[in-house]
Amino acid sequence: MLTVSMIVWIILAVVFFCVEAATIGLISVWFGIGSLAALIAATMNASVQTQLLVFVVVSIISLILTRPFIKKTVRAKKVSTNYDLNVGKLGSVIQDISPDMPGRVRLEGVDWAARSEHSLKSGDLCVVCAVESATLLVQPQKS
Repeated sequence: MLTVSMIVWIILAVVFFCVEAATIGLISVWFGIGSLAALIAATMNASVQTQLLVFVVVSIISLILTRPFIKKTVRAKKVSTNYDLNVGKLGSVIQDISPDMPGRVRLEGVDWAARSEHSLKSGDLCVVCAVESATLLVQPQKS
């Protein structure tokens, strides 16, 4: 016969595993495992305090034992974008740039917002060092 605490642990386990399935962020799987362990304790007529202790201890142990391994094997891969392809390319300044005032650069026929630690005048050639959002970080072309 199901007791109230068994039903609570079943509901919690389902909720934790559903959250994990929805997020795939390795956030709540350990609590789901802890809930299942507490459910087992509840089936053995353990007190509520013992069930809570089992939940906490098993959740912590499963976190400690599995998280480093899972984080190592399930790394989020960096997705390259076309922005990355612009680094190192040569552009032409079309609006003056100074360290305190962004300007504009034309790169392969496309106008971009640009910033630089150096002052650049319209018509100067520059090299793209990095891309932050939709802004190029440029420096003067070395002769």
